Amino acid sequence: MKYKQSKKQNQRIQQITELTLVVGADIAKKTHVARAVDFRGIEIGKDCVFGNDHSGLTKLVSWMKELQRQYAKTDIILGIEPTGHYWFPLAEFLHRENIKVVIVNPHHVNKSKELEDNSPTKNDYKDARLIADLVRNGKYSEPKL
Repeated sequence: MKYKQSKKQNQRIQQITELTLVVGADIAKKTHVARAVDFRGIEIGKDCVFGNDHSGLTKLVSWMKELQRQYAKTDIILGIEPTGHYWFPLAEFLHRENIKVVIVNPHHVNKSKELEDNSPTKNDYKDARLIADLVRNGKYSEPKL
């Protein structure tokens, strides 16, 4: 069983190449935060704070497309932590925009917090970065949309 999981994770890691823009988004009721990294985990650009409405989602897509253009990336993958129902509009919107959306286990995000900066405190910016790193490391699954 463990071998199968390891093989799947390796396959997911192989999908992240130097041409992939990896984005992590921390989802909340009204305002979300996104951060982007490259395949090595180096942060790209500044963060994006956006609302959970059409104009906010459009802002996120524009931000990702601009980073994609600026850094010569051909693919975008966005990871989210599926807490509550607030992630559904974002996932559906990005799916229609042909941007790959994946989900990370909230337990993994919670356990990874202390590794980042020796502090278990919650912070939207920190969580967005952790989510991007989990995606980059193949620790995600693909939701059925």
